[in-house]
Amino acid sequence: MSLQKFIDQAISPWMQSEGPDADIVLSSRIRLARNLTDFAFPVNASKDQREKAFHYIKERLEKEAYHSMGQFEWINMDGLEPIEKEVLVEKHLISPNLIQYSNHAAVLINENESVSIMVNEEDHLRIQCLFPGFQLNEALTLSNGIDDWLEEKFNYAFHETRGYLTSCPTNVGTGLRASVMVHLPALMLTQRMNRIAPAINQFGLVVRGIYGEGSEALGNVFQISNQMTLGKSEEDIVEDLRGVVMQLIQQEKAARRDLLDMSKIQLEDRIYRSYGVLAYSRIIHSKEAATCLSDVRLGIDLGLIKGVSRSILNELMVLTQPGFLQHYFKEALSPDERDIKRATLIRERLNLEDFQKPTD
Repeated sequence: MSLQKFIDQAISPWMQSEGPDADIVLSSRIRLARNLTDFAFPVNASKDQREKAFHYIKERLEKEAYHSMGQFEWINMDGLEPIEKEVLVEKHLISPNLIQYSNHAAVLINENESVSIMVNEEDHLRIQCLFPGFQLNEALTLSNGIDDWLEEKFNYAFHETRGYLTSCPTNVGTGLRASVMVHLPALMLTQRMNRIAPAINQFGLVVRGIYGEGSEALGNVFQISNQMTLGKSEEDIVEDLRGVVMQLIQQEKAARRDLLDMSKIQLEDRIYRSYGVLAYSRIIHSKEAATCLSDVRLGIDLGLIKGVSRSILNELMVLTQPGFLQHYFKEALSPDERDIKRATLIRERLNLEDFQKPTD
């Protein structure tokens, strides 16, 4: 394995298969926050303290393997170019925060990129497990297994009453953040999402953008996750999230049926216009591309567009991001240049598909 492998492929291997409810749920994620005893937490550590923790962790994890996951690749953050870091964020392999803490920080990634372990981010260890579709329980099982494996190598900072101790108070307890990435175009088109999002918050969950806290919901893609980790078991946190997401799935399906029943011509017009923009534009900015990709994906899910696969749209959602665009074309690009290259890349990729025009 090498860094080049992780940043050259827009689609991680784990994303190439579709999980349950793949028409709405793009991915399921479990993230565990852990710190080590006898080391200052990264957010309060001096440069020397960060360095000591970094080398302590590296000695015990570099070139290690976890069962069927295979060997992890250790990637130092301070050895990467800014665009390389941006690509890893766009692929959800690292968090935007890890870039800020890049001094004596690293990430371990397994071969199919379904597991990444961030080192010296906000906490000493951030374990992330990703599954396609709606597979929260499967992600929890894997993350617990990796957590047990790591606990054999490290003494975790743990309090009998408070649970796992973390840099941010909202992570204290289980240290678990469960999240599901969902595509909700019909709820947005019918404006029902405006009243659903506040209701979700009342269940102790939060609706965020595609890259988590503080990010924008591009292309009608939202991240639904728990807010608190104290006072509930890991299983209860996951089950609460599962229940809400199952309701969201039903609401989105109902909104899609309503659009087909009451506004089919208008919906088809929107979808095919978006396909035309993607297929023929010479300039397209990232927000417009994300919106059009969302419309076309909805058309595929509803059977209105045939001959274009969901996987291509998943790929384009990553390929058209600023970091990946610049990596793909092997040059630094201004915003205007990115808009031109983005349109070129989308046209080339869609031309590989056997798009079938609708019949009246």
